[in-house]
Amino acid sequence: HVQLVESGGGSVQAGGSLRLSCAASGLLFGRSCSGWFRQAPGQQREGVATLRSDGAPSYTDSVKDRFTISRDNVKNTLYLQIDNLQPDDTAIYYCAAGFRLYCSPPSMYDPNYWGQGTQVTVS
Repeated sequence: HVQLVESGGGSVQAGGSLRLSCAASGLLFGRSCSGWFRQAPGQQREGVATLRSDGAPSYTDSVKDRFTISRDNVKNTLYLQIDNLQPDDTAIYYCAAGFRLYCSPPSMYDPNYWGQGTQVTVS
């Protein structure tokens, strides 16, 4: 049974930073494709960053200068560092993982497993 649990969301002012975390059980991030999605109010969920099992990251163009995806294989935890937060970053952020063919770009990533989401609000 795979479980992904996000944490680290919150309310921040524009220009601030957050680091989201996702702890996994039943799956090893180091042996899967993992990533982060977000869903803003009234919009479709979009992939923003993925991380291949070999450590290669991929970002959607709109975030690549401010978002950094990483993982700690010992802790089996995935991270998303978000810098210079803007009001448009307000969304629920979801951790995801899986083993399907495409791990990049994020727009083509179709994970097998999802976390419950963590809210990020930027004012």
